[in-house]
Amino acid sequence: MSEAKTEARTVSDEAARDLVIATADRLYNLRGIQAVGMDALRDASGVSLKRLYKLFPSKEIIVEEVLRSRHRRWTTSVSEAVAAASSPREQLLAIFDYLGEWFGENDFRGCGFINSFGELGGTIESLAGIVRDHKADFQAYVAQLVEQAGGPAWLGPQLAILAEGAQTTAAIAGTAQAADDARRAAQILMDAAGIKG
Repeated sequence: MSEAKTEARTVSDEAARDLVIATADRLYNLRGIQAVGMDALRDASGVSLKRLYKLFPSKEIIVEEVLRSRHRRWTTSVSEAVAAASSPREQLLAIFDYLGEWFGENDFRGCGFINSFGELGGTIESLAGIVRDHKADFQAYVAQLVEQAGGPAWLGPQLAILAEGAQTTAAIAGTAQAADDARRAAQILMDAAGIKG
């Protein structure tokens, strides 16, 4: 018996759930959701099929949990990047700096929410709802930063669209350049909106 399988059998249900979610997240990112079945999750995580189905009665539930986990990581990472910036303008630009770092990671395959929606379409309403909520949350966050910077209401949606477009472009092009391009466009928009240094 492999070391991973022995370890997976002896961990608590909570630890096994976390292991499956992390494994599914990695595999979905590499292969896509539909290409990863429960057998692949069993093999990669070391959690038996019986236990997998006990913890997650359906694959849909695993995908939901992966997306919720990604939302928490995204929110934390972006918030930390913004908090480290020195001024309201720099806080908005920090979003694009964070994107540039993320795009440069070896395992970057694009936004998991965009990929999930593109792969599954709106066919599974619970998943589509999680994706929509994630995007709406980000747009509201950017709008809040714009408001704190004293910018006009029109600026928030435009900056959010720049960030979203950069994610898709970077995934397709395989380069982090889209973050720099979006950052420069954001600077032009902020200049037009009167948000200075």
